[in-house]
Parts: sequence; C-alpha cells; structure tokens
Amino acid sequence: METGKKNTWWWLAAGAGALLAASALRRKLNAYDFSGKVVLITGGSRGLGLVMARQLAQEGAHLALCARDAGELEQARAELAAKGARVWVQPCDVTIEEQVNQMVAAVQRELGPIDVLINNAGIIQAGPVAEMTKQEFEEAISIYFWAPVYTTLAVLPAMKAGRAGRILNIGSIGGKISVPHLIPYSAGKFALVGLSEGLRAELKQYNIQVTTANPGLIRTGSPRHAIVKGHHKEEYALFKIMDSMPVVSMSAEATARKILNALRHGDAEVITTLPAKLGALLHGLSPELVTDLLALVNKALPGEGGIGKARARGAESESTLSQSVLTRSTDKAARRNNEL
Repeated sequence: METGKKNTWWWLAAGAGALLAASALRRKLNAYDFSGKVVLITGGSRGLGLVMARQLAQEGAHLALCARDAGELEQARAELAAKGARVWVQPCDVTIEEQVNQMVAAVQRELGPIDVLINNAGIIQAGPVAEMTKQEFEEAISIYFWAPVYTTLAVLPAMKAGRAGRILNIGSIGGKISVPHLIPYSAGKFALVGLSEGLRAELKQYNIQVTTANPGLIRTGSPRHAIVKGHHKEEYALFKIMDSMPVVSMSAEATARKILNALRHGDAEVITTLPAKLGALLHGLSPELVTDLLALVNKALPGEGGIGKARARGAESESTLSQSVLTRSTDKAARRNNEL
C-alpha cells in the first residue's frame, strides 16, 4: 500500500516536472527577436514609453514614437538617435481615429509594416469620486479603451497579411483591482484588460501574440503630469510618496525589462511588483475581502472639498511634503525620463 502511494506521488512529481520543462521550452522557442523589427510605441516621448524605447533600441529595433507633445517627441528622438537608433516620431492624439490612421500609414511608408504595437499612452486622475465629472471618465475610456482599439485596428491588416505580430497593452494592477480615488483610471484600465484578453484569444490564429502588462506602481517621474482634484496638494503628495517607495514601487527600467521580456516570450500577462501580485491573488480568491480592505484605506485618504471639481496638475500641486526626501527617487526619475 505504501509502495503504491510512493509510486503515485513519484509519477505526479514527474508529470509536474515534465509540464514545467515543456513550458520553459515553449517560452524559449517562442522568444521574439526585436532586432530589425518596426515597433510603434504610443506615449513614447517620456516615462515608461521612453524607457521601453531605450531598451528596444539597444536590441536593434526600428522605433516609431507618437505622443501629443511635439517638443517632448523631438527630445526623445534626439536622445535615441544620438545613440544610433533608427527612430521616427510624429505628434498624434491617439484618441482621434483619423489621426491614428494617418500616423500608422505614415509609419508604414517611412519604416515599413509595423511588427510590434505597444499601447502605452495614458492619463491619470486622482481624487474622490464625488469630485470627478463626466470629463474624467470620458478621458480615461478614450485613452485606455478607444485609443488601443484604433491603433489595433489600424495595424491589424498588415499583421494578418504577414501572419505575425506582437501587441503589448500597458494595463495596470488598477485594471484588476479598482482603487479608491482612482476610479476613472481603474475603469479605463479594466476596459483595456478585457479588450486585451479577448484580442489574445482571437488573434492567436494569425500568429499575433497579445500581452497584457498589469504593473504596480512605477518610478517613472510621471506624477507631475497627473490631474488632481479635491484636496489636490494632499492627494498629490500621497500619490507621489507611494510612487517613490522602493518596496511598493519599481523602477521604470526594471519594469520595462520585465514587461518586454513577457512580450518577447508571448506571455498572456505580466504583473510586476510583489504588492501587485499579492493583491491580484487575494482579489482572485475574495473580491469582497479586498474591497472591504480598500474601504478602510479610503477612510484615511483626503476627503471631499479643497478645489472640488476643479482640476490641477501635479506640477501645480507641490508642497513641502511632496518635495521632501520621501519623493527624491521620483524627482530623479522625472529628470531622467523626459518628464520635466
């Protein structure tokens, strides 16, 4: 009897080992070479988009970057070109379908068919939901849902014709767990995650791999571009401090490496920080428990009032606390990643 149990456990262990080995082999064989590939990055002029562009340039990718700000794009282009990268830039509001179609057509004329699409453009609004208006929700849905729809539909014909392609959608842990004071952002990211997972299932038949990145907090230096409402200085200070904490957040460079590695291997999803991974696991087991915990967190956040429904940029909301030693890493990242 004992011998039979031991044999059963042995076969189970052997089977598990074989599955792990097969999975590792599949990832290795599925590794994607970015060298010589045309990569389009939306929101590629600063922050995570620029950091990914730097790393892809080192691997020999041909880069197409778009963003709304022409000045930021030129700074990014000059930096990358000075290091020998082949890079093309064009101002584009990716929430406007006509502009997206014109931009994609221009990339294809200048660089050739787009091999890799990275939907990275974004916006973030922080504050109590009672201070949010229809505008914040429309902005979030436009940038996180409609923009990736427009870019995906624009690149899809060429990818299908070539029966190859990679699409990376930069979601967020906020697209798996809705976070107090970030409700428009979370709603938009939830929409993106749903879009991304459905695309992966449907486009696999054309050998087009879709990867969803759901990172935790990233030290990109981007908080100064956030829209803050209500008690905006307190909201901004908390956001910037959380964004700067080493245990809670991850550097933009490490985040980009993890995300691009997932894209390289065609992974369905990548979650970066340990708190984000634990949060996603707990939410999967008990959404009610997680929302109850977040309700307690919400009580500690700034309440309604302040500037109310008016909007202020993070850069307009600095205070002694937001410019303290607690936020030094975010300020350094802002200088490094073209966020100033």
